[in-house]
Amino acid sequence: MKKVAVIGCGAYMESGYGCPGEWRCLKAAALGDHKFDEASQVVAFIKCECPGRALVPTVGMSMKLSEVKPDKIYLSSCLVNARPGCPYSNADEMANIISKNFGVEVIQGTHDYH
Repeated sequence: MKKVAVIGCGAYMESGYGCPGEWRCLKAAALGDHKFDEASQVVAFIKCECPGRALVPTVGMSMKLSEVKPDKIYLSSCLVNARPGCPYSNADEMANIISKNFGVEVIQGTHDYH
């Protein structure tokens, strides 16, 4: 079973828009649905905090504390598809920065549940 980390949009999580931190990302990972190519174990669920400057150190700390390097890192669907979009960064930039720093494939999106 692959070990994965999911990064969610902190603004969405704290505002209660029904995005990450609840069932959708976790369900998709557990079942291997949508963007997950197989059932996966979520070893970290990371909240991106505005303006995003701490994202790379937070991902690094989550790997250090959990002592698990994920096989893949997923940017949650709410982070990738946010409307209005993030005023500080975009999913492509985030994926490139994370992949470059940790050598882990970054997938944009987690699920298509409504």
